[in-house]
Amino acid sequence: MRARLIVMSLLAVAALAAAPAAFASGRNAQTAGLQVALRAQGLYRGSIDAIAGPGTVAAVRTFQRSHGLRVTGLADARTRRALGPLGRPLFGARQLRRGAFGWDVAVLQFLLVRQGIAVPINAYFDGPTAHGVKLLQRRLHLRRDGVVGPHTLTAIVRRNPVPLAQGAVTVATHVTHRTKHRSTRIHVVRAGESLSSLARRYHTTVAKLARLNHLDPSHVLLIGTKLRIPGGSSSTSTHHVTAKRVAYRTASVSSVRALLDRWALHYGVSVHLVRALAWMESGYNNALVSSVGARGIMQLLPTTFRFAETVLIGHRLVHNADGNVRAGVAYLAHLLRDFRGNARLALAGWYQGERAVRKHGLYKVTRPFVANVLALAARM
Repeated sequence: MRARLIVMSLLAVAALAAAPAAFASGRNAQTAGLQVALRAQGLYRGSIDAIAGPGTVAAVRTFQRSHGLRVTGLADARTRRALGPLGRPLFGARQLRRGAFGWDVAVLQFLLVRQGIAVPINAYFDGPTAHGVKLLQRRLHLRRDGVVGPHTLTAIVRRNPVPLAQGAVTVATHVTHRTKHRSTRIHVVRAGESLSSLARRYHTTVAKLARLNHLDPSHVLLIGTKLRIPGGSSSTSTHHVTAKRVAYRTASVSSVRALLDRWALHYGVSVHLVRALAWMESGYNNALVSSVGARGIMQLLPTTFRFAETVLIGHRLVHNADGNVRAGVAYLAHLLRDFRGNARLALAGWYQGERAVRKHGLYKVTRPFVANVLALAARM
């Protein structure tokens, strides 16, 4: 009986996820998956907010027109199939674990961010996403296995109904109360910033930012709002924060794609492969810093960056989006040369290390990454 109940609950969740296939206007977690897919196509530049607003609808219509589909602005089944690996499956249709890739993973990542758990929204179930699932499972008093199976999936949907009734956690209200806190710094909100992006930048959580600033995470974060950031006084930390923002500030999707295309052509690497790799690594987010210190759009470790600029390029690079992309593409070109143009082995070398590929072949955890990058490259 218990097994039957689990199966029934999973089917109910899947039905709920599939119901809003047309994606009418309003808030719907499934729409986050659509926005990620459209962003990968270079058609959507807005935030991943699960709101099917004018920007999202216009992007769908543009995609449908360019692919010879009926132009409705609705993400129907044919449109989702045309979007390729990022267009399916809908959230709730399968069990999710590390290595998974697709629409439903993007929705999962959006829901994690909505709960104040900072993960990249790039449709790839990587290490940070698995860690985020475990954090959520701990909150929900579930087995911490990092797998979104029947129990975890049901708990997530009960907590965040699909379609959603509430807004995303990535926006917040204007600060209406000021508090004195000796161990905080001040940040003035700029266009395009959100609680989740600020939490990643300052290595904190959305929940801490909201609590410290007396924010309601269901409302809009206004430009010009002064936020208190935990961890150090504003007088001693301002210089450090400003320097980091200049070094790894975010950029629009179109400008990132232009950089990727420019350096791909310069080094003679497939534009599609470079786009796909950068998307898998960071979701085109130059402000992203991993738990092991990999930085920027290409998620380069400091040692890899230094190798690229000193050995492959021959001079120092600025630590900005352009420098990060150039170093990453130069390193990818180096791997392709060493593996005689074999993109599969080059991507494996990128993921696990060139020496390890030659000695051991592809690790089990490497294979999904390589397969997903190659699949995405065919659509970008």
